[in-house]
Formats: sequence, structure tokens, C-alpha cells
Amino acid sequence: MDKEKTLEKVNIILRQTDYTHTVALEKLKEENGDHIQVIKQYMGITEKKVPEIKSVNQEIYRQLRNKMDNSIRNYNKKQEEKLIQETTNNN
Repeated sequence: MDKEKTLEKVNIILRQTDYTHTVALEKLKEENGDHIQVIKQYMGITEKKVPEIKSVNQEIYRQLRNKMDNSIRNYNKKQEEKLIQETTNNN
């Protein structure tokens, strides 16, 4: 990047954030000269991930796995609570 464009981008970052000149320059170098990305990072804006397009069959099996995982988690939790209750009652 030439010095003039870099200075212009740093000034844009300084107007939009509360970074110092040196911090703005460092962040600009980290983001390979993308001043928009520096400002987004400062504001906490993350890139939206585009969800993968799945077939109907993949989605059905994903939901089945989630349902089964939740069911076994709940069952194990209930069994653990039941075991704790029985041990406290027997003592």
C-alpha cells in the first residue's frame, strides 16, 4: 500500500473508533489493509456464515440424531438423579 492511501484508511479508522494512530495502523496491517474489516472487528460485527444447503434426507437424519442425543442425555440425567435420591434415602 502506498503511504497516502494508508494514511487515509488510518484516518477513517480513527474517526470511526477510539483507537490511537499506532493501534489503528497495527490493526490495518493485521487485516491486510482492509479498513472496513478493522471497523467491523472494533464494533464486534462478525461475518455471517452461509449455512450449507443440505438435502432433505440429511436434514431428517440430523434432526433424528439431535432428538436421540437429547433423549439419552435426559434419560442419563434422570437415572443419575434417581441414583442419588436412592443412596440418600438408604443412608
